[in-house]
Amino acid sequence: MNRSGGRLSRSEDFARVYRMGRSVANKYVVLYYFERSESQGVAVAAVPRVGFSVSRRLGTAVDRNRIKRVLREALHAHAGSLRGNMDLVIIARAPVVGLLEEDGFKAVEQKMVEVLRKASLIFPEERCQPSP
Repeated sequence: MNRSGGRLSRSEDFARVYRMGRSVANKYVVLYYFERSESQGVAVAAVPRVGFSVSRRLGTAVDRNRIKRVLREALHAHAGSLRGNMDLVIIARAPVVGLLEEDGFKAVEQKMVEVLRKASLIFPEERCQPSP
């Protein structure tokens, strides 16, 4: 996934993913996903577009930005295995704060991969390259 592109930023894009997409979740993360087609007015690209949502209940702006940064990095570590024509919205749940503090980045990455696999958006374990 390209760090500069592949972002959902408009509220209409988020609304479309919520309204027309599907969702999977675990205790730490909710993933909404929607397969793009050219009929939505967005050119189908090889790069998935991703948006992150972290509630104010999870902490200060600094805390929320850190959570988004960790989630973005966890997703980036597996970008080569993701389907490209997808719009994704990743919502952090409150327990992710404790998971990050207690077990660190690797634990958050594992929970992110768990929801991506539930949604069948990532290849099985043997084909996925973990981050170093």
